[in-house]
Amino acid sequence: MQGSELRIRPAREDDVSQIAALFADDALGGHGDTADPQALPDYLSAFARIAASPNETLYVAEKHGEIVGTFQTMLTTTMTARGSSSMIVEAVQTRADCRGQGIGAIMIGFAVERARAEGVRLVQLTSNAARTDAHRFYQRLGFAPSHLGFKLKLK
Repeated sequence: MQGSELRIRPAREDDVSQIAALFADDALGGHGDTADPQALPDYLSAFARIAASPNETLYVAEKHGEIVGTFQTMLTTTMTARGSSSMIVEAVQTRADCRGQGIGAIMIGFAVERARAEGVRLVQLTSNAARTDAHRFYQRLGFAPSHLGFKLKLK
């Protein structure tokens, strides 16, 4: 699924600094992300782990040669639902100056089509409880708020 000017592709190592900058520009996320070049080795290490995984893919949305969004997919299989697989979509981020242009919808649509191609049972994602605009966005795309999530921070 592509927009006329938008291309979704797997991320490359040379995209990592731009991806980190997308997250660093998000004050609401609260993940401590930074565009400081001294942090680049941490992001490159994470990229290497993701790239080495057969069940994870980091994507970028590219418009006119610039990265304007990113998201990650993970395939997981559980014993529930007769051993079915699902796709988890994480770290969905659109560049602040590009929001409202349909980029997020194209990225999520791409992920859903990949899930269909993989034959998974469902696509799931989590969203920060403070992101009420994002919640409305995901609901418009057909996602239902069906579960309550919990986290235990270790670091």
